[in-house]
Amino acid sequence: MADAKITMDELLAGADTSAKQLVAGEVVTGKVLSLKKHEVLIDLGAQGVGFVPRREVGFSRNISEGDEVSASVVDTELENGMSLLSLRKAVKDRGWEEVSARLESGEVIDIQPYDANRGGLLVEYEGVRGFLPVSQLSAEHYPRVGSSDKDEILQRLNNLIGKTMKVRILDADRKSNKLIFSEKEAVKDGLAERFEKLAVGDQVEGVVTGVVDFGVFVNVEGIEGLVHISEISWERVNNPSDYVKTGQTIKAKIIAIDKDRLSLSMKQLTQDPWLTEVQNFSKGDKVEGTVTRITPFGAFVQVSPAIEALVHISELGDSNNVDPEKVFTLNERKEFVILDIDKENRKISLSLGESNKK
Repeated sequence: MADAKITMDELLAGADTSAKQLVAGEVVTGKVLSLKKHEVLIDLGAQGVGFVPRREVGFSRNISEGDEVSASVVDTELENGMSLLSLRKAVKDRGWEEVSARLESGEVIDIQPYDANRGGLLVEYEGVRGFLPVSQLSAEHYPRVGSSDKDEILQRLNNLIGKTMKVRILDADRKSNKLIFSEKEAVKDGLAERFEKLAVGDQVEGVVTGVVDFGVFVNVEGIEGLVHISEISWERVNNPSDYVKTGQTIKAKIIAIDKDRLSLSMKQLTQDPWLTEVQNFSKGDKVEGTVTRITPFGAFVQVSPAIEALVHISELGDSNNVDPEKVFTLNERKEFVILDIDKENRKISLSLGESNKK
């Protein structure tokens, strides 16, 4: 009988525990019964079945039927008899502890953005939602497009949704529910080592990440480089997109190394045709040329494929009030005389030929 009494006591104790009423706010443990598009059901044993709306699972949670999970009780009894639970809320407290630890240690973590807007990427880490601003993306992922092309920026960011990215936590404040990530900070250490191996004059290869009005952005093994419009070609460049496209691999020469960016030149990998063509001209030569630009201080004239020379306003008459636009017409050809050749500064000065003087 003693054994029977002990067994009965155990059963009663077990029954008391299992019959314990749920309390809103407490964390309970159960097994995943089923997964549907809009809901997850959790088996809570003697405490019934818990209902978890899909939004309360959390974007970073990957669960399967049979998994044991912890959930926070939101409502003890719904109309269907189930209790309303939240997996996201249950992990959020533990998540903030994890966030604080990662912020303090400064270690690199993996994240997967679940959405994007024009300002950056939305991220959930350990149940805590955060943000990865565009300004904190690495050179590889930064959407270098024209400032007015906001649709393309969003399209580039959308391509990063679901992609595993290495980041550091830049800022975290639980009270204001702020969590900011940085991909730039995560790659910073590796970039410093790569910068040390580079020198002005080196030839590098990189992928074009953006083509804008003033030049071309290039990703050189994670380091951002810029080919200014003046360094794309020896000829005059009006539109950089006529020369390179986003995604194209190019070779360039390092002409300067700044704090976090390389200044690159595509044209300096080839010989300057100006220096070759200038050998065909001498001071005093009569030449024919095409007027390419008219400015308040004179006109620029194309005298050979690579050489553009200047007719200064002082060569157009005795008065500084002479208007070059009344003397020249764009794209017209005229005869000129070479006044001076400055090879060091790549400049040729012209005056009007006698037949063109009034």
